[in-house]
Amino acid sequence: MSKRDEMTVMKYDRNGGTDVLTAQTRPLPVPGPEEALVEVIAAGVNHIDGFIRSGRETAWADEPFPRGSGSDFAGIVVTADAAGRFKRGEEVIGHVRQGAHATHIVVPVAALVRKPPHVAWEVAGGLFLAGVTALDTLDDLRIGPDDTVVISAAAGGVGSIEAQLAKHRGARVIGTCGERNFDYLRQLGIRPVTYGEGIAERIRAFAPLGVTALIDNFGQDGRALADELGVPASRYRSSEDRRDTELRLLQDDPASIAHATAQLERVARLADERAFTLLISGYYPLDDIATAYDDLKNLHSRGKIVLGTHPVTTYRTLKARDVHEARD
Repeated sequence: MSKRDEMTVMKYDRNGGTDVLTAQTRPLPVPGPEEALVEVIAAGVNHIDGFIRSGRETAWADEPFPRGSGSDFAGIVVTADAAGRFKRGEEVIGHVRQGAHATHIVVPVAALVRKPPHVAWEVAGGLFLAGVTALDTLDDLRIGPDDTVVISAAAGGVGSIEAQLAKHRGARVIGTCGERNFDYLRQLGIRPVTYGEGIAERIRAFAPLGVTALIDNFGQDGRALADELGVPASRYRSSEDRRDTELRLLQDDPASIAHATAQLERVARLADERAFTLLISGYYPLDDIATAYDDLKNLHSRGKIVLGTHPVTTYRTLKARDVHEARD
């Protein structure tokens, strides 16, 4: 069998750290009538992927092993679906419950959208879970031009998209983060505020008329801060709410897939329109997946960390943030 007829997929047969992930080679599968075979070019790495693999995410306790890893991907259609909705050679963005960390994937055509030509591959590969979670949250809160919204972990994957899209809707946006991310948020038009004692006073300095909504991606004392700022309970979303949103997006029933795909199409269009930019702070070869997860686990990355199946080089460059952290 030639390598053109093979695929590599990252699998694990028990809960654990990145050491349980193994690269498995197998023949290319044949898609069903409502499916397409896609060659993956880029795939996102998400916190919840690691929580599921480690067993920390108990909602997946009954999911059978072996399991695939990853839900976000972008790639090129290799074998079209029977109805021809997506033709061979088309560039697509998609989502799956599991298994995106692979060189190829069979996916229902209901979970695919066309990749806008001006959205870079690495950005497209990291769009789904972060982008749709951000969009669902803003839609749920009905964020608009009359709002002043505080978003914690605003330099991260979900937070940075939420902050930019809230600003795009006309809201005044305050992002909480570490000081090293101040310039990054300022470049996005977001007002940065540091964590820690006195945070409410620092936020009020940017919001003299009050705060109308708070989105907590950080998971520490968000409810207490919202109360202190006078944010109604109906306009507060916790890190647990984010977790629930992500788990809903990973369901594979028809209604859940339809919702996720419709939102992904909106996110892709917004990315193409430059309503937000997604910073890729780590881009790793697929077989360097353990390093990618370690990078994510450090909680210091901006934007997204993405895996590539065809990187131009596997040479690893030193990141500016690594230099900064080594001096601390």
